[in-house]
Amino acid sequence: MVEDRKLAVLRAIVEDYVATQEPVGSKALVERHRLGVSPATVRNDMAALEEEGLIAQPHTSAGRIPTDKGYRFFVDRLTSVKPMSAAEKRAIATFLEGAHDLDDVVQRSVRLLAQLTQQVAIVQYPTLARSTVRHVELVALSASRLLAVLILSTGRVEQRVIEVPVDLTDDLISGLRTRVNSSAVGARISDAAVALGELTETVAPVDRTTYSVVVAALVEAMSDHRSDERVVVGGTANLARFGDSFELSIKPMLEALEEHVVLLKLLGEATSPSEVTVRIGREGPYDQLASTSVVATGYGASQEALSSLGIVGPTRMDYPGTMAAVRAVARYVSTILDEG
Repeated sequence: MVEDRKLAVLRAIVEDYVATQEPVGSKALVERHRLGVSPATVRNDMAALEEEGLIAQPHTSAGRIPTDKGYRFFVDRLTSVKPMSAAEKRAIATFLEGAHDLDDVVQRSVRLLAQLTQQVAIVQYPTLARSTVRHVELVALSASRLLAVLILSTGRVEQRVIEVPVDLTDDLISGLRTRVNSSAVGARISDAAVALGELTETVAPVDRTTYSVVVAALVEAMSDHRSDERVVVGGTANLARFGDSFELSIKPMLEALEEHVVLLKLLGEATSPSEVTVRIGREGPYDQLASTSVVATGYGASQEALSSLGIVGPTRMDYPGTMAAVRAVARYVSTILDEG
């Protein structure tokens, strides 16, 4: 009973401090929240919370503010992530469904996440190694030139122009297309590359050179990892709204956010589309970001994430609302990529 009441007091302090940016006193708590106890009892609970390191008094005669430990206690005891409203869900769906390719999906996602949370949004491009082959299309450009189009489950499209050693015929192209898709479609990149490598040995000797050239181009496209570490950032202007209390850490934070290796490490623990991870203050990997929290999740068409997205903002944030927004955007992006 006492522990439940202390949690209610802590929750009220967190909510008020996030909303007002001012230390919270016992009188304000009693006035704003139906705690069902006297101000004296609230003061006793606040003293206990302070002794446990969950809240702190920034200066004498001031109210209390949550500590990083207090935020962690609060987040760990959220019974569920706050659901998005029907209007918010429609807005997200409408905004993201207008995307016409992978680059557009990523750019729209980062803008939307920054707008919903008023934080700095980070979206990593889908990781090639975790994707599967959705389709391979082969189109004749001339008598001896072939365009190979590799479409992956991430929505990523790779194209290669291939010079073949023979004159192309409709039957040859059709046979190539059928055999390549039979070997690769539905397989993860690494498995598809192996299957395609074995394909050459299954065709007539007269066609092996042609198959070998086409397979080599497709395997090369599958091993192109240039976009695996691409990260898009949006909403850095949101840092300005946190005022003087956050001013000292803005410059080092901006410098850190310019390094993509930093961003990838921030998102690194978000490996499941079904879970939202929260790292608060010094739980993160960088001292210059010790006054910030990271809320992130994986996204992908299955339980295994293709990549990650999330936000970085001050520890004084609306955790339930931010976690809901991050999860909702990730789910819509996953659906779009799955249907693409």
